[in-house]
Amino acid sequence: GTGSNILSALQDLFWLSKSKVEKQLQIISVLQWVLTFLIMGVACTLILMYILCTDCWAIAALYLAWLVFDWNTPKKGGRRSQWVRNWAIWRYFRDYFPIRLVKTHNLLTTRNYIFGYHPHGIMGLGAFCNFSTEATGVSQKFPGIRPYLATLAGNFRMPILRDYLMSGGICPVNRDSIDYILSKNGSGNAIIIVVGGAAESLNCTPGKNSVTLKNRKGFVKLALRHGADLVPVYSFGENEVYKQVIFEEDSWGRWVQKKFQKHIGFAPCIFHGRGLFSSNTWGLLPYPKPITTVVGEPITIPKIDNPSQREVDFYHSIYVDSLIKLFDKYKSKFGLPETEVLEVN
Repeated sequence: GTGSNILSALQDLFWLSKSKVEKQLQIISVLQWVLTFLIMGVACTLILMYILCTDCWAIAALYLAWLVFDWNTPKKGGRRSQWVRNWAIWRYFRDYFPIRLVKTHNLLTTRNYIFGYHPHGIMGLGAFCNFSTEATGVSQKFPGIRPYLATLAGNFRMPILRDYLMSGGICPVNRDSIDYILSKNGSGNAIIIVVGGAAESLNCTPGKNSVTLKNRKGFVKLALRHGADLVPVYSFGENEVYKQVIFEEDSWGRWVQKKFQKHIGFAPCIFHGRGLFSSNTWGLLPYPKPITTVVGEPITIPKIDNPSQREVDFYHSIYVDSLIKLFDKYKSKFGLPETEVLEVN
């Protein structure tokens, strides 16, 4: 009757509204992370300096005193918070793309691991969502394994930002931090290193699957020194979420990028995604393209205190072969043609 028709219409309206609200929450969750990535460190530093010049200077002074006392915490495994890692906002972040984590093999809690994450993309969105939050269930998929996503050490010199990053289990990508986690933090640790780094980000563009790996062997040497197993990880779709202006090798733009990379540690990219209110305009929001992160089979690594270059090269070649095999095995499943080849630079 009429009553049931009205009720049905109201239910349809309710679900439509709920869907729209969820979409807006997804956008907000991604936007806050993009702004965190781009400006939070500088913004917090400026705000702290401003507070020092106001009547509330004592608050800033107390935080700075705490900062001095707590300065080495990032190098000693950080200060992760399961509460932060389980925030609902990360589930909205996950669903915006969506992002998925695929497990192919079990990991032993009696071993330590170094995950090589590929490709870098512009912001490493898949790496963050999968390993610095619980949105894709990393702790359920790999029970007993503690993931540590390694990022630029300079981020941990920024007030407030450093604490925010540590709460997600993010650590500096330097030798002191990695040595501590792999030697003084027991077993069951997994350090995720985005091997290609800033150099790889300069070449990421939709439709291109390439990694900067041929001359990146430091992570292999670290694995040998600690006897940590190497695990290749490939994120299908990481390069699809932003469009970038790619400069030619001999251009002034590439020269500027390489100078920044050499002296500061990151390379400024000229990129864009979609707008905040429309997918047809340019903006800072990434395009909502699926990102599927596949964790491959661990490569057993012996413990060698002082590995020779020959030993490093040997295990590096095994790692490269394993990464290519992982890519070839799953590429067609996640939307790539069988003819697609992973370019290793």
